Amino acid sequence: MAGKEPSTQSPSPQASAHTDRIPRVALYGRVSTMSGQDPQMQLRELREYAGRRGWQIPSEYVDRGVSGTKDSRPELNRLMTDAHRRRFEIVAVWRFDRFARSVSHLLRALETFKALGIEFVSFSEQVDTSTPTGKMVFTVLGAVAELERSLIAERVRAGLRNARAKGKRLGRPRVVVDAPRIATLRAQGRSWREITMETGISKGTAQRVLSGLPKNV
Repeated sequence: MAGKEPSTQSPSPQASAHTDRIPRVALYGRVSTMSGQDPQMQLRELREYAGRRGWQIPSEYVDRGVSGTKDSRPELNRLMTDAHRRRFEIVAVWRFDRFARSVSHLLRALETFKALGIEFVSFSEQVDTSTPTGKMVFTVLGAVAELERSLIAERVRAGLRNARAKGKRLGRPRVVVDAPRIATLRAQGRSWREITMETGISKGTAQRVLSGLPKNV
């Protein structure tokens, strides 16, 4: 079902900042092969919206058959590259989940756009970062992402504390090094490769152990 239009009452900053030319908008769409969706539905509504705003559409980017769980997608990567080349002033998507795989992914992209002076519009969610409401949504999303990171970190710390309380050993298992055996094998003329294969430790570890032994061993 088509979303409601973002508010058009507040003009985009580009419209006033670029009085000598029409603001350029990049349209992004994505569909997966399993969904049976047609990207033209997304693009048609975005084109109509851009037309009502008086925006020029120099480029459209559509990822077909690409999972939304991936940060890296061919057309999304091309869009981000063109963003750095300043080929447009606005990015418009049909819905957040067509563009970003998570809140953190969305925020990283929005932060990049902000640094480049590019506004972001999500048609279905009625979000336009050039408006006060859009800026507020961006701030709220940032707070949610920060809270999510804090909760994950706290869960990890709690899990570690619980494991230690139960006497579980954490981290990589300690490698047992038989220094006298290394010295004996080396004295027998064995190569470092043979010693590492027989003892199961790296060449560097074996050499450090041997160099640390008293000379009379």
